[in-house]
Amino acid sequence: MHPPPDSSRFMPVASRAGQWLAALGIATLVGCASEVRLPEPPPARPAEVRSKIANLLPASTADRSGWAVDIYAAFAAQGITPNQSNICAVLAVTEQESTFRADPPVANLARIAWEEIDRRAERLGVPKLAARVALQLSSSTGKSYSERIDAVKTERELSEIFEDFIGMVPMGQRLFGGLNPVRTGGAMQVSIAFAEEYAREHTYPYAVAGSIRHEVFTRRGGLYFGIAHLLDYPASYDKQLYRFADFNAGRYASRNAAFQSAVSVASGIPLDLDGDLVRHGDDDETRPGSTELAVRSLGKRLDLDQRAIRGALEQGDSADFERSTLYQRVFDLADRIERRPLPRAVVPRIALKGPKISRKLTTEWFAKRVDERHQRCLAR
Repeated sequence: MHPPPDSSRFMPVASRAGQWLAALGIATLVGCASEVRLPEPPPARPAEVRSKIANLLPASTADRSGWAVDIYAAFAAQGITPNQSNICAVLAVTEQESTFRADPPVANLARIAWEEIDRRAERLGVPKLAARVALQLSSSTGKSYSERIDAVKTERELSEIFEDFIGMVPMGQRLFGGLNPVRTGGAMQVSIAFAEEYAREHTYPYAVAGSIRHEVFTRRGGLYFGIAHLLDYPASYDKQLYRFADFNAGRYASRNAAFQSAVSVASGIPLDLDGDLVRHGDDDETRPGSTELAVRSLGKRLDLDQRAIRGALEQGDSADFERSTLYQRVFDLADRIERRPLPRAVVPRIALKGPKISRKLTTEWFAKRVDERHQRCLAR
């Protein structure tokens, strides 16, 4: 027996062409339909977002609606999407840093202040007794500076004492050189230097009461600048954990620590994964640090000279660094050596030090504690 004839063989050419055109038309329509973008849902109403924030705040938070208003205002002013992850990230950092107090008390702050004064006096060769005598003078409140320091509870109070002392007493200028030693403050414990720099480059949405330093110690200002430091920069992280580490160690510290790890793999030179790509805080910051020296050892393999290497490393505090030839070639080389893609973000390994820290803490500890709070918030 023979198989039945293929009917298409006997179909007129015009008919077959018509079927092909019809099939092509259907395929084209299907393809077009798959490319059609559905309209994006409208953004949530401000009142809905504020209600959501208030509901996510811990039940014990005083004035939850006020906190929600200030958090939403910061998101809106900075153009940050108030999605669940971003909201929870802000709440997690704030809870970790201040348990939702705009000007949180600091344990043993008077002792910390006196130690700082004694340290400054010793460094400048000022007799400790002379500094103490100067602090016995009456301040603008009628009380002596010593009395105010002994009673101090918060960083805002201490900052105001130092401002008064620097502005009113010659010894204050000598000890502090016009620079207030209180460097962080507010509900998110944001750097005052960061806040001042950010305010120069962006429009602060409130009337400034005195100075940006003063604003940091208000709820609205502490949240505004804290949220800016946490979220208002582009980063290709796949986890908020790395933003939490950056909040503690500096923007892009997690990306830079991963780069240092890749440099170690490629060069065989152990490096501290601290996220610092160039030397800081030295009398001669142009001298190469350990990361720069390790990268220089790869210069021939990377086909980059010392000037190109230095120029790229100086971009370490911006998003541009990961688009640099140096960054891409180092990771290409390290990935080939390891025969796998290396992580592009690593929590920096930094021991936390400072007058307010009384036990052994690290950036990793901070990032993980905040991330645990973040995960609990997301679960709610």
